[in-house]
Amino acid sequence: MEITYFAIIIGAIFVNNVVLAQFLGICPFLGVSSKVETSMGMGAAVTFVMALTAVVAWPLQQLLVAWHIEYMQTIVFILVIAALVQMVEIILKKMSPSLYQALGIFLPLITTNCAVLGVAILMIQKEFSLLQSVVYSISTALGFALALVIFAGIRERLDFEDVPKAFRGVPIALVSAGILAMAFMGFSGLV
Repeated sequence: MEITYFAIIIGAIFVNNVVLAQFLGICPFLGVSSKVETSMGMGAAVTFVMALTAVVAWPLQQLLVAWHIEYMQTIVFILVIAALVQMVEIILKKMSPSLYQALGIFLPLITTNCAVLGVAILMIQKEFSLLQSVVYSISTALGFALALVIFAGIRERLDFEDVPKAFRGVPIALVSAGILAMAFMGFSGLV
């Protein structure tokens, strides 16, 4: 059965959201989600890196298979992701110094963001074509960005609420993330 692009997009953004359903990329999800503006920047950076990763990782995987060294997949993908993140960091530093400063330590953390590596490996496991892999990677990154921005909006709103002292900070953030994940479960069965 041929999977449609619509199913890939809806599935990656809503049904199998990389953060809320697969629990990949939790560190930046919790770390960068204190402000909507920073979350949007992080979402854009992750989208760019995931799209580039798909474009580079898919042909590399074909080479690994042709040379019968598939076991090198994880190491090769990590090196590719690290190089791409370094490139994004240099571009952001020149093009948008304020966003570069706002992202701070979290920009280099995209290198170790398991969502980026996870998507690269998942697109290979799902045996997607190059175009399907790019669509899947961009859709997954958009799902990551959507979850990040929604969560940042919730956290900004919580700053103005009377939260019990024991729940302030990380505890209420984790409770909110859990409720958000349950809300996204409503999309299950959509595709």
